[in-house]
Amino acid sequence: MRSLKPMTILITMLLALGLASCSSSSKKGGSNAGMGSSTTEDRDMGENMELELNGDSDSGKAGALQTVYFAFNSASLNSSTRAALTANAEYLKQMEDVQVQVEGHCDERGGVQYNLALGEKRAQAVKQYLVSMGVSSSRITTISFGKERPIAFGHDESSWSKNRRANFVVTAK
Repeated sequence: MRSLKPMTILITMLLALGLASCSSSSKKGGSNAGMGSSTTEDRDMGENMELELNGDSDSGKAGALQTVYFAFNSASLNSSTRAALTANAEYLKQMEDVQVQVEGHCDERGGVQYNLALGEKRAQAVKQYLVSMGVSSSRITTISFGKERPIAFGHDESSWSKNRRANFVVTAK
């Protein structure tokens, strides 16, 4: 039994050393996490760095561009959609070399042709709004995927509301 005591102390020290090394890397991550939210300029700079060619707003790789959402069977822009699109327009006006494709999407309800047409109306509504906010129409293309590319796969309102969207894909930067 006495020979187990040094072994127990050694194992305890190794575990403590291992835990100490884990905690020091956590502290480094924690201090970096606070840096990104210190000012709006810092946050904008970070968002600009995440702007990837072929990056999309659904995955957060399209800089500050935000995906916008629609009501059931509608291509109308509600107030929260217009607010997000206004922010998108301001971002695009600052980033003059960026070109985007607006993708219109629908939920799973309805036929293929109906949803393709509705997705196109959504994409066009987004493009028209951005153009009305001063973004050149030559920088924006549109496409509809209807219900063919859902982002949420449930069969309930929670999933459907996430799929009724227009997202942005960076085609040039």
